[in-house]
Amino acid sequence: MIPAGSSLRFIPRRSPPFLAALAISLAAMAVAICIRGLLAGWSTAFALSVTHFPAFVVATLFAGSRWGWASLFGALVGSLAARGGLPPEATTRAGVLLYALSGAVTVMVASTLREIVLRLDEAQAALDRSETRLQMAQKAGEVGLWDWDVATGQGRWSPTLYRILGLAPDTDASIRALLRSVHPDDREWVRQSNVAAIRSGKMAPIEYRILRPDGEVRWVLSRGEMLQNGAGKVVRAVGVNIDITERRHAFEKVRESDARFRALADSAPVLLWVSKTDGRREFVNQAYVDYLGASYEEALSFDWRERLHREDLSRILQEQIAGEASRKLFTLEARYMRADGAWRWIRSVSQPRYGPGGEFVGFIGIGVDVTDAKQAERDLMRINDLLAERVQAALAERDEAQARLHHAQKLEAVGQLTGGVAHDFNNLLTVIIGALDLIQRRPADEDRRERMIEAALGAARRGERLTHQLLAFSRRQALKPEPLRIDDLLAESEPLLRRAAGEAAAMVLAPGAPGAVAMLDQGQFDAAVMNLVVNARDATPAGGEIRIETAVCDLADGEVPDVAPGPYVRVTVRDNGVGMDAEVLARVFEPFFTTKDIGKGTGLGLSQVYGFARQSGGGVAIDAAPHAGASVSIYLPCTASLAADAEPPPAPADAPVRALDILLVEDDPAVGDMIAAMLSELGHRVARADGVDRALTLLGRRKRIDLMLTDLVMPGGRSGLDLARAATTARPGLPVVLSSGFTGEALAAVADAPWPLLRKPYSAEALARAIASALDPEIQAA
Repeated sequence: MIPAGSSLRFIPRRSPPFLAALAISLAAMAVAICIRGLLAGWSTAFALSVTHFPAFVVATLFAGSRWGWASLFGALVGSLAARGGLPPEATTRAGVLLYALSGAVTVMVASTLREIVLRLDEAQAALDRSETRLQMAQKAGEVGLWDWDVATGQGRWSPTLYRILGLAPDTDASIRALLRSVHPDDREWVRQSNVAAIRSGKMAPIEYRILRPDGEVRWVLSRGEMLQNGAGKVVRAVGVNIDITERRHAFEKVRESDARFRALADSAPVLLWVSKTDGRREFVNQAYVDYLGASYEEALSFDWRERLHREDLSRILQEQIAGEASRKLFTLEARYMRADGAWRWIRSVSQPRYGPGGEFVGFIGIGVDVTDAKQAERDLMRINDLLAERVQAALAERDEAQARLHHAQKLEAVGQLTGGVAHDFNNLLTVIIGALDLIQRRPADEDRRERMIEAALGAARRGERLTHQLLAFSRRQALKPEPLRIDDLLAESEPLLRRAAGEAAAMVLAPGAPGAVAMLDQGQFDAAVMNLVVNARDATPAGGEIRIETAVCDLADGEVPDVAPGPYVRVTVRDNGVGMDAEVLARVFEPFFTTKDIGKGTGLGLSQVYGFARQSGGGVAIDAAPHAGASVSIYLPCTASLAADAEPPPAPADAPVRALDILLVEDDPAVGDMIAAMLSELGHRVARADGVDRALTLLGRRKRIDLMLTDLVMPGGRSGLDLARAATTARPGLPVVLSSGFTGEALAAVADAPWPLLRKPYSAEALARAIASALDPEIQAA
């Protein structure tokens, strides 16, 4: 037999190319011919000879069977051609036939041998590949093969088994060596397992630890088969040892994790469970078992419907069916009977769980006893109700206390205001009373009488201005805003402002807002700027400077407190005087607050500035520091442009040339006497009434009444406006003049009235103009 391994070295696995095969065949025949020539003589070199048969074998083995047949055919043809054809002798012909048959047999045998060798070669290669794959699988899977003789204890181990055991490849592969590698704690029962396998003829899989020479402990799984002889005696064992250390460690971790989970679940004071897809419990914790008062196995299959309160049963069943069908988190809350017979509220939350492949495998749930919480909730609701009642009472008490506080603050403010007003008005009344007293004492002294009258009138006008300042601060002064150019107004009042600034300090007017227009009351604006100039004068030492500047600015939100964002005209009065500290800045807008000596200031200047600015839709900002001067800026909203020039107002009409019958309605007798005297002085006849009822009675009795002059605020619940409406209804076309000393809200109803309003105090000339404006053109012409 030819060894398979040797064939691999000299027989090609594939047929060579054509030229190579031809060369091999020709070379083999050439060698055969040369051998024939050398041995039998060159004259017989091309004769048929047995030396050709090795050439046929070589050609067949190396080039393939077809080249063996080609060599045989070539040899026959060449030899016959050299003889000149087929020889006539029978024996020679028989020799040729025998040569051909022998050559054919040689070619067929060589061809068969080549096929066998090639197949053995393929089988060996397949075996080598299989062996390689087996070794790779053993190495990758940590699978070691073993085979041992039961009688001798000797065997064979695969390289992987040596590596698993941590032993050198030259270690004795015996059962004793294997047992020496087993961990001492497992060695005896492994030996007993082997003995039992020999006796029974079956080896059960076992897991045990091995101890490597380097001290490392590994886990192995041993599986094997016991082989018996014909007599049924175990003579041999074969099997595998698999390294399962990683799997064992993972198993230990899972077991440890499961133990921790169970310990944690059993220590939890809530009910925990894990259910399957059919709703049956797979796991419950100790609190679950204790609540039922049953064993663990009974708790797994317990039907909770037996413990549900009958009032909750129907609802919970519907909610549970819907929740489980949704396979989403759902919550149930109901009363369940505890093992001791007590009804407890349990709120359960069920969460769906999924397997490794994402498939639904059931629910995991938790149940919490919320009985105490629900009781606390009810108690809290009662407490909330009680607290709401008490809070309501406390709020009522707070509102009452706040009202008392506001009242006290009002009284304090009134006291402060009264003190300031009393001081100024007492000075004015001193002038008026003194002047009238002196006139009364010496009425014949005409010069003295004129001086006293002028002094009294001057004091009265100062009182009127003081009243206007107070109304401007409280924003109750009725302003007459109109679009005006700020720079033009300051240019017109510059001479007056320079006289107010005095000679000690220089005044500089620096207009910077040409064409800027604002809606404002000119008189109040002039008064505001004058107040700022006077304050700056009093705070500026000799040689100082007072500067009045204007500019157009676009305020951002919050840039100036209490002033809305938008375009403004800024009027700034700046001085380099003594300045103000923080305490003074905090109170500068308070009425009657002043840092000047007694008798040198009323404290209403900045109050009037503040009231005017706020009532005009703007605001005031002050920048000051001690000994660093002060800068007061008035911000007035910009207007797009001046209104179209209006027609100049008509000149005041003179008093009617004929006497009028006038109904005077005034509830204050002293005021009524004064107004009646003015009317008589103007040449009119006067009928008086002290209220609405009396006035309506006179209107019904007297046939001739040309005009009615009535106070706005009247006693008895009806006003002069009500009287005017009733009078014009009774006498259509009756001219009416309204009069009032009130301002603010008291005059709100007069805004839309068709009759003129004469504000108190007024002079006889103003009264005459009001009467003229109330008369229709026909009466006025008469």
